[in-house]
Amino acid sequence: MRMGRTLGLALAAAILVGMSAVSAQSASSPNITRDECTATGGQVTSRPYAGYSCSLPDGTTQPIT
Repeated sequence: MRMGRTLGLALAAAILVGMSAVSAQSASSPNITRDECTATGGQVTSRPYAGYSCSLPDGTTQPIT
């Protein structure tokens, strides 16, 4: 019983650490310019009420400054 609790707490801590790392990474994604977007093979798209974004070939999207 004690071993199960210890493993559960360790698993919960690992999940929280992983989630905070993912949110920190997404919060710090850099903005790019239109020229940089097209130079990397991306496509500039308009988002309603949010300005423009760059859809990159790897499937990610970044806001344009």
